[in-house]
Amino acid sequence: MKDLLLITPPFTQLNTPYPATAYLKGFLNTKGISSYQMDLGIEVILDLFSQNTFTSLFDFAYENDTIVSENCQRIYALKEAYLQPLDDVIAFLQGKKSTLARQICTDNFLPRASRFNQLDNLDWAFGNMGMQDKAKHIATLYLEDLSDFIIECIDENFGFSRYAERLGQSANSFDELYQHLQEPNTLIDELTLEILEERLNTVSPKLVCFSVPFPGNLYSAFRCAQFIKEYYPNIKVAMGGGFPNTELRSLTDIRVFEFFDFITLDDGELPVELLYKSITSPNKENTTYKRTFLLENKEVTYKNDTTQPDYKQSEVGTPNYSDLLLDQYISVIEIANPMHSLWSDGHWNKLTMAHGCYWGKCTFCDISLDYIKIYEPIAAKTLVDRMEELIAQTGENGFHFVDEAAPPALMKALALEILKRKLTVTWWTNIRFEKNFTKDLCILLKASGCIAVSGGLEVASDRLLKLIDKGVTVKQVAQVTRNFTEANIMVHSYLMYGYPTQTEQETIDSLEMVKQLFEVGVLQSGFWHQFALTTHSPIGEAPSDYGITPNYKDITFANNDIDFTDHTGIDHNKFSYGLKKSLFNFMHGVGFDFDLQDWFDFTIPDTQIHPDFIYNCLTTEPNFKVKPTAKIVWLGNDPFVEEFTKTKKGTTWYSLQLTFHNNTDSFSITTDKEKGEWLLGKLEELLPTQNKSVSFNQLKADFETYFDDFDLFWFSKPIQTLKENGLLTL
Repeated sequence: MKDLLLITPPFTQLNTPYPATAYLKGFLNTKGISSYQMDLGIEVILDLFSQNTFTSLFDFAYENDTIVSENCQRIYALKEAYLQPLDDVIAFLQGKKSTLARQICTDNFLPRASRFNQLDNLDWAFGNMGMQDKAKHIATLYLEDLSDFIIECIDENFGFSRYAERLGQSANSFDELYQHLQEPNTLIDELTLEILEERLNTVSPKLVCFSVPFPGNLYSAFRCAQFIKEYYPNIKVAMGGGFPNTELRSLTDIRVFEFFDFITLDDGELPVELLYKSITSPNKENTTYKRTFLLENKEVTYKNDTTQPDYKQSEVGTPNYSDLLLDQYISVIEIANPMHSLWSDGHWNKLTMAHGCYWGKCTFCDISLDYIKIYEPIAAKTLVDRMEELIAQTGENGFHFVDEAAPPALMKALALEILKRKLTVTWWTNIRFEKNFTKDLCILLKASGCIAVSGGLEVASDRLLKLIDKGVTVKQVAQVTRNFTEANIMVHSYLMYGYPTQTEQETIDSLEMVKQLFEVGVLQSGFWHQFALTTHSPIGEAPSDYGITPNYKDITFANNDIDFTDHTGIDHNKFSYGLKKSLFNFMHGVGFDFDLQDWFDFTIPDTQIHPDFIYNCLTTEPNFKVKPTAKIVWLGNDPFVEEFTKTKKGTTWYSLQLTFHNNTDSFSITTDKEKGEWLLGKLEELLPTQNKSVSFNQLKADFETYFDDFDLFWFSKPIQTLKENGLLTL
C-alpha cells in the first residue's frame, strides 16, 4: 500500500521512461511520502505487441470486416509470419537476444509490408558494420507494419508515442474530447484499464497523479481518471505535467472535474505535497494549495493561497526510477537520423542541469511561463552526486540532460567534476549555439563523455535571428558547430520556416545556409518545423509587432496554439516537402551539387547567399588573447622524459624531450631542462583530478617567479603542440 500512485499515461517513449514521475518520486522520498510509479504506456505496448494479444487483434479485425486496404490484407495474409517471431523481436529490442540481429538482417526472416518500401536506403544508412542498429531499424519497421494494421483495423487513434493526439491538440473547447469519452472503450482502452485496475488493487493509493506531458497522453489520462471515478470513488485524482502547464491555464469548463479532482500547474513538488496533506489531514480548514485548479461551489477555482515558496532545485532530491520496468523498455530506430536514434534507442537517465532558460528571450518561446522564466542552476557537485546515485540505482551510465538550454559555464563545471571523479558516463543535452562554446571547451566536454548536442539555429538569416532575439548570428553558429564537430561531438539543429515576416527569398537563403553547413561537415543532423504561434510567447502577446493577425477563439479548455494570418500572404506550407526532402539528402552527404530549384515543384527565387559563405565564416585568425581568469586544464598523461645535452663552442645546453602517449597516437616536445622541469610539475597540478583550480594569471605569475617572459613561452611551438593535444584554456 502506498499513499500516491504516479502514472505516465499512454504513450510517450518506448526506450526510456519519461522522467516526470521519477523526479516527483525522488522528491516525495525526501518528505517521507510513500509512492508507487508506473509508465502505463510501456506496459500497454508490451501487452499489445505480444503474440497472444495480436492473435486476438487479427481475429477481431477479420470478424468485424475491417481489413480493407491492400496493405492490411497482405499483413493479415501473413499473420502467422508476423505472429511467430513477435515475442522474440520484442525481446531483441529489449536487448535480451542480441544474436537475433543476424537473422533479422537476412532478407526473408521478417515479413514485410508498406513500411519496408524505403529499405533500399539501409546500406548507406548503416554500412556493413552496424548490424545491431540495422536489425533494430528492420525490427522497428516490422512493428510499424503491425501498428498500421492497428490504426486501420482496430483503433484509428493509435500511435507508438501518442494516442488520440488530435483530441488534445488546440482543443479550445472540451466538447469533442468529452463526447469521445462517452463512447465505449476501445480495445486499447480495455488493455490500459485492465493494467490500471490491477495496479490500483495492489497499491491502494489515496491519490493518483497523472503526469501528462503531451497532447498524445491526454485522452488516456481522462479515460483512466473516468475509470477511477466510476469504480474507485474514494481515490482522489490529479493531473499535472507539460500539457496542463502550457495548455490549461485558462480552464473554465466544469466538466473536466467529472474526471479530475485537481489540476496543478508548473513545478509539481510543492503542489503535490500540499494535495497529499489536504487529503490526509484531519483538519480541512487549514488546507492550502499551490497553483491548483479545483471545483468549488460548482465553479472552476484557481487556488494559490499557500505562503510556502517552491523548493529550490538543491532540495528536490535525486530522481528515483524504482518501480519502473527498466529492463523491459524497447529500443527502436524509426528513421536513419543519428540524433533521432538517441531519442529512441537505449535507456537514458534524465536529469536537469538548470531549471528554466538562462537566455529566456526567444520571441517564439513560452518565456512568460515559469518552466522557462525561472532560471535556477544546480551545483556541478550536486549534479554528479545525482548521476552517481542514478548509476547505482539503474545500472545505466547514459544521461540525457533535458534542459531548455544547458549553460556553458555549468557544462564546464560538470565536465570537470566528472573527470575529477573518473566516472565513465555518456551524456548529451540541448544548448544555444553561443560563442562561449570554444574549441577547448568542446574538447573538455567530449573528454567527460558528451557525445551530442542539439540546438536551435531556427531560421538561418541574421535579420530573422535578430527578430527572434536568438542572440546568435549564422557566422557564430557555424563556428560553434565546427568546434563541436572537431571535438567529435555530434550536432543536431532545430530549423524553422514560416516565421512572421519571413519572405520566400529568406526561406531559400536559409536552405542554402543549411546546405553549406552540412556540406562543410559542421552539422550532422537537423529537422525542419513550421513556425507555430503560442499564446505565452512574446509574439503571442504582441502579434501586431510581428506582422500577423491572430484568429482568437473562445477558450474553455486548452489554450496554447493560435491560428493566425501572416501579412506577407505567403503559403509557407508549400515549402515543407522540399525543405525536408533536401535535408534528408544533405544529412546523408548527397544532393550538394543539385540546384535548390530541384527540390521544389514550383518556382523559387535564386539564392542570394555566396556559395562559400559558411566556408568563409570558418576562416578565422588565431587569437592570442587569453583572459587572466581563464582556467588551465591538462587532459593528458605523464610523459616519458629523456634528458640530453648539446655542446657548441664550449657552451653546453641541457634539454628535456617529453614523449606523451594518448589513446590513438604519441608526440614529443623538446624544452630546455629548467623550463621543462617546471612544466612537468605544473602539468600534474593542472589535471582535473586535482583539488585546485589554476588560472592563466596564476600560471603566469608562478612561471615568472623563476623565468622571464611567460607569453613567449606560452605561445612557443612546444606549448602549442600541447595545446593541440589536451592542454586547454577554459
